[in-house]
This record gives sequence, structure tokens and C-alpha cells, in this order.
Amino acid sequence: MSHKRIPKRRAAIAAGGVAALGAAAVLLPNANASQDGESFGDTAAAPRTLKAADASDLASQLAGLLGDAFAGSYYDADEQQLVVNVVPGDNNQVIVEAKKAGADVREVDNSMSELQTGARTLKSEATIPGTSWAIDPRTNKILVTADSTVTGADWDRLESTVEGLGAGMATIKKSAGTFKTFVSGGDAVFGGGARCSLGFNVTAGDGAPAFLTAGHCGVADDRWSDAQDGQPIATVDQAVFPGEGDFALVRYDDPATEAPSEVNLGDQTVQISQAAEATVGQQVFRMGSTTGLADGQVLGLDATVNYPEGTVTGLIQTDVCAEPGDSGGSLFTQDGLAIGLTSGGSGDCTVGGETFFQPVTTALEAVGATLGGDGAGAGQAGGAGSGVGDQAGGEAAGGGDAVGGGDGQVGDGAGAGAGEAGDGADGDGTGAGGGHGSGLAG
Repeated sequence: MSHKRIPKRRAAIAAGGVAALGAAAVLLPNANASQDGESFGDTAAAPRTLKAADASDLASQLAGLLGDAFAGSYYDADEQQLVVNVVPGDNNQVIVEAKKAGADVREVDNSMSELQTGARTLKSEATIPGTSWAIDPRTNKILVTADSTVTGADWDRLESTVEGLGAGMATIKKSAGTFKTFVSGGDAVFGGGARCSLGFNVTAGDGAPAFLTAGHCGVADDRWSDAQDGQPIATVDQAVFPGEGDFALVRYDDPATEAPSEVNLGDQTVQISQAAEATVGQQVFRMGSTTGLADGQVLGLDATVNYPEGTVTGLIQTDVCAEPGDSGGSLFTQDGLAIGLTSGGSGDCTVGGETFFQPVTTALEAVGATLGGDGAGAGQAGGAGSGVGDQAGGEAAGGGDAVGGGDGQVGDGAGAGAGEAGDGADGDGTGAGGGHGSGLAG
């Protein structure tokens, strides 16, 4: 059977044009700083210069080494160093070892267990639509964010809960926008009431070609097309939203589909080599079908977001902009690491705002898929292979491509689900593709 490829379409850079061009200027030179040539095993006590990906690996190692003394870590992009927080105590030897490994070690007041306990308190006492929280290792506090809908009694309840955590445990930030999933509702686009973006091509557990996108897209409809009023070319296999994540596995209907592991920027492609964990302070890039390319930094991990549809946990918090239609799009690094899938947030690419992403690593583990597929890495730079910004569903579709829901109308609230919403969630349960997510119009 011959392999078909979809027509190339110029990457969409709409309202986020300035942000997208700025991101492209940073990304295209491919000016990654390299390591200083020293390995983690060297005994020098001075902090080492590291790539963000290497810093993430080192952080994972040191978290195990330090045990209860570990209080989080982040990447200092300016110094290109990993900063590791430790709580004072009888741990001088492990701190020496952490410094030998190349980390910049600093003492902080709040332990990781104390911060996690505070996050659990927020979950039990302040699960209010329009709020989020994540541990911020740079301030050694819980960063609590409330959007413009959190007012009156809800605001008083949130503020009281934060104050009850104790001095120095959390800070509250007000967001001018409204937390929402970034699916595009209203006008029927690509054959249905929703438009999302393809995240990353993957290989399902049985070897079939598939792709990852946002779970709230997956529960909006179970059939996906590559053009307005076009025939469906892919079917939702698994979807989670709300609850423990926001991700969906969508299988291409044609088993001969070529699904290269790449993100297309319009004038070049970025080959995606592997999935990786995010690191606070890391520079990341997002590609989506509405706003094209944008960049920013990771602000927090394991974030909890209280959307109108329900609570979603385990997300990555960033300052990267996004808009409706960007949902499901690729979050990746300059050197080709797959980091996340666009979930939602507040603001837009004119005024900015917070955006949350589903970690790719946990999505892959949950659906039993691996990154890439037939033809992975084979796309040529300069747009020979289709990718980000293209209409999705073609055999060579790349990360961030636009994909349209089938016949479903966003916001229909049927929400047949295979799982349950997260604790405190008010929305429908996890969908396996057979229903509509409630209130998803962006």
C-alpha cells in the first residue's frame, strides 16, 4: 500500500504573530549552549554549566540522593546551572555530594513534604473554579493563581485557606484572564464544533500509528477529520479529562499512515528525539494551529487547575501564551525533546497569561504508546514533510497540526466517561471518545 502525504499549508501565526516571530528568532539559530565538558561524576564543587535536559536528569538523581532534605530544584537559564533546594539538618554529607555532582545548593525553609501538605489542604478546602496552584522551587512556596472569576466569597475562602497554611508557605497571584481549555468553539471548523492541534505522533502499544492531543479534545468527539467537512481519518482510542491529566490517544484509521516524529515550524522542522520531563526555569516552545510558534519558561510542576469542567492535576505551568484552537499542540525544547500537550489557561498571545500543559511522559505511560512512528525523524527541514500548522490527519502530520472534531458540538455535556473526575471536580468524567465534554467552548 502506498503512503499518502497531506498537502503542505503555511503555519498559522494569527493574533500571536509578534510572540511567534520572537520565539522563532530564538529557536531558529539553534544556539543551544553546550556543557562545559565535565561529567556528573567529577568532584569539582563549583556548580556546572548544563543544558536544561541534563539538569533535569541531574535533578532526578539528586532528589533520590538527598531524600527528605530535597526541597525541589530549578534551572537557572542565565547561569545554565541547576539550583537544588535543601532544608537544613544533619545532611552535610549528601549536600557535599550534591555539590560534587555539579548543582548549586541553597538552604530553604520549607520542605517538600510541607509544601505538598499545603497543596493537599488547598485541594480539600479551596477547589474553586478559576484557581490553580503549583509548587514554585524558585520561591520555595506554593504559587496560587486566581483568575478574574474568583471574587466575593470565593476569593475570601481562597485567601483564608492560604493564610491558614502559615507565613511563608504560599503566595496568591491574580490573573486578568479566565482559566479555560483552549479548544476553539462556536463556528464549525474541520467538520465539527471544535478545533484543536495535534501534539506528537506516536506508536500505539500494538504498533499502530497514532497521535497525542488534549483530553478535552478527545472527549469532545471520537472521530477526527483533516479538513472542514472532510471525512474522518482518525478515531479516539483513550481520553482523560478532567481528572488525572488532559490527554488523548487518537489512532489513524489507515494503518499505512506515515507519522514522523517532528514539529514543523513552517520553514523548517524540528526532529523530536524523545520525551522528557520538564524542569522549572527551562525554556520551552509551543506550536499550535491558531497562534503558531510561541516560547516562554516553565514556572511550576504538578500543577492543579480548576477548570469550569472540573479539576485537572499533574500539569506543567508556564508563561507561554496560547489561544483557542491551540489545545493539544506541542510543547518542546530547542533540541527536540517532547515536553507537553497544550491544555488551557488564561490570557492570549496579545496580553500574555498562564498556560498549562499535560506532561508527555505521563501521557505516554498512561496510554501505552511510544514517541514517533513509521518514518519517524524522516521529515525534511524546510517543509518537505507536513507538520506544525498543517491540517492534521495526513499520513505525515506533525506536532501542532490543526485537527477538527467529527460530528460533535462542543459544550454538549453528554460526557460518557471511562474514568472519574478528579477530587473536587464539578465536570463530567473522563471520556473514552464516545461523548461530548461539558462546557468546552473556549
